[in-house]
Amino acid sequence: MTTWSPLGSLPPITQEEWETEFDRYKQFPEWQQRKSMTLSDFKFIYGWEYGHRMLGRTVGLIFCLPWLYFTASGKIPKGYQGRMVGLLAMGGTQGLVGWWMVRSGLGDDRRDEKREIRVRPVRLATHLTMAVATYGALLWTGLDILGLPHQATIAEHASKLSKEALRHASRLRAATFGLTALTGVTIVSGALVAGNDAGRAYNTFPKMGDDWIPTQDMWDSDPWYKNFHENTAMVQFNHRVLGISTAGVALGILGLGLSPVRAKALTPQGRHGLYAVGIAAAGQVTLGITALLHYVPLSLAAAHQLGSIVVFSSGVYLAHSLRYARPALVRSGGRIAPKVTPPKNPHAIPNAA
Repeated sequence: MTTWSPLGSLPPITQEEWETEFDRYKQFPEWQQRKSMTLSDFKFIYGWEYGHRMLGRTVGLIFCLPWLYFTASGKIPKGYQGRMVGLLAMGGTQGLVGWWMVRSGLGDDRRDEKREIRVRPVRLATHLTMAVATYGALLWTGLDILGLPHQATIAEHASKLSKEALRHASRLRAATFGLTALTGVTIVSGALVAGNDAGRAYNTFPKMGDDWIPTQDMWDSDPWYKNFHENTAMVQFNHRVLGISTAGVALGILGLGLSPVRAKALTPQGRHGLYAVGIAAAGQVTLGITALLHYVPLSLAAAHQLGSIVVFSSGVYLAHSLRYARPALVRSGGRIAPKVTPPKNPHAIPNAA
């Protein structure tokens, strides 16, 4: 698709409309490398792009309409309206970033390129970064709201823990935030692999071809910094290192968190989160290696991308389940009174227990 508008438009319907849209596409550099493309081929890729854009707009409606309803009925919890505005802004920005990404494959500055013209890998990675950040913020907000009725229980659990147990939970929480950030970086590096089609090279493991580190292939771009986002060997090597590191950190957190001395500091949700992080990370690295060795078929590539979101979600869930180990709570030794929501009727007399 060579045009974009915030509200979208109807796709071509008639044969004449399809031919007009196809002729418009032929004016761009991508067509110069794809002259064998038929109208039927064009309809196929157009359908994927159109569906992706409309799905994004549908997600926006699914967010906005309930938000407006709950706002009008006064059901948005206190302090959350600002966060909702921020989430809406992130979603809107994602649409703009998506078009900025698409435009990078349509510019006249790419007419003389010998490599296959695709969207710029950096812009693809930026688009995915924005998507993951928005998803993470939505997930954290949802977990926050679901946890509102349980604040008193959380505070009570923290008050029963020793200072040493709270410090352990706090360190585990910090490590989980680090793991989640590392997972995010690994996901973004995967976008660079996809943008360069780098998964279809060096289809061996653990070595990359005959080398552990193919240094002779990693520095062939000028200027040098382009190698980090446009060099096949470099982006795949970086993704391998990040992926294995993510799995190693996740399994390390699982082992430390469930050790007999430290497990007492965990709630049932925390234990479930630890298992989820360890299992998801181990499964994801196994899936990534399998996809690489099989020359990245579409089914395995899609499963690997979905797996990365599972690992990221598990990290967010675990970090949120350890919110009773916030630094302020640790410093006070867990003696922070739970927030109590005052009754709507100030003259109401509470029931005697």
